[in-house]
Amino acid sequence: MNDRFYPRRFMALLVKESLQILRDPSTMLIAFVLPLLLLFLFGYGVSLDTARTRIGLAVQDSSEAAASLAGAYRSSRWFEVQSRRDVTSLKDELIAGHIRGIVVIPSDFGQRVAAGIDAPIQVITDGSLPNTASFVAAYAEGVRATWAEGRALDRGVRLAPAIAPLPRFWFNPGLESRFALIPGSISIVMTMIGTLLTALVVAREWERGTLEALMATPVSMGEFLATKIIPYFVLGLGSMTLCVVVAVFLFGVPFRGSILALYAVGAAFLMPALGQGLLISAATKNQFVASQVALLTAFMPGLLLSGFLFEIGSMPKFIQGMTYAVPARYFIPPLTSVFVVGDLWPMFVRSILAMLGFGLLFFGLAFRVTRRRIA
Repeated sequence: MNDRFYPRRFMALLVKESLQILRDPSTMLIAFVLPLLLLFLFGYGVSLDTARTRIGLAVQDSSEAAASLAGAYRSSRWFEVQSRRDVTSLKDELIAGHIRGIVVIPSDFGQRVAAGIDAPIQVITDGSLPNTASFVAAYAEGVRATWAEGRALDRGVRLAPAIAPLPRFWFNPGLESRFALIPGSISIVMTMIGTLLTALVVAREWERGTLEALMATPVSMGEFLATKIIPYFVLGLGSMTLCVVVAVFLFGVPFRGSILALYAVGAAFLMPALGQGLLISAATKNQFVASQVALLTAFMPGLLLSGFLFEIGSMPKFIQGMTYAVPARYFIPPLTSVFVVGDLWPMFVRSILAMLGFGLLFFGLAFRVTRRRIA
């Protein structure tokens, strides 16, 4: 290898790598079929919404007030109610996981309401699922409070709470989790294409013995690495475009930003993804090992430590510090903003600079490792 650049030789290598991608069914599968499967999984199969939670309702009182409150729970859009007179059978359902909570209206509920004194109810939840348990407890109390206020108004008594919050949900009024899950899944798709596919490139050359033949040619190191990167860069942007079209037109995710911002943050994220994949492939020389290292060092951190599924602020301080070394952390917030908020260029510029910094680091290490291996 030498360091002289020849455009014709560069184009020949680029065409060769592009044709190799088109002839490889696994590459096209990962680039275009798996992204659609992931989008359908996160769009339809995964949801963080907690509407229509199954609960049990034990009505131990036959008074009009108890029947009215029971009707309020049955008509709530948050719960799917199973009614019983006995709590014991409902406890068995809770232990079996068929319901997520039990609301018990005690036998003296109607008498206490008629006497104008406090009439508590009991809410039993499944603590093995803390988020669902908190949801059931909070919304069960909310239904009771709404019912009590309505009953007081019917009697001409107005309950004036000390604080009357009026919540407003910006950018996602319906609180639909897919508005966050689908943009996050696009980052996982681009991680797979940028890191996983590129991790197999040089390793494949070593396994097939074609890298030794390239060493005997006057191809420069820059030409060699560039022709490995450019086709997958274009492939990554094409897959991102496909995912965005499906997200907007099939799943109804809003797109409030600009095309320029979308491709700017997408192209910036592909730099560390491609660089990391190239570094892995140069260091391993084996496709199986390269794929495993790519999954452990790129896919899993991108899924767990990027803020995609789990809020970074809720993680331990040590883990929060580790997230700064995950490039996907800097990609998901601007990508989500492009979809549901709009263009926020100050945040975009900071994220783009961070991702380009990771890209320069990975490309520098890949260049050095590849040259050492070939030498």
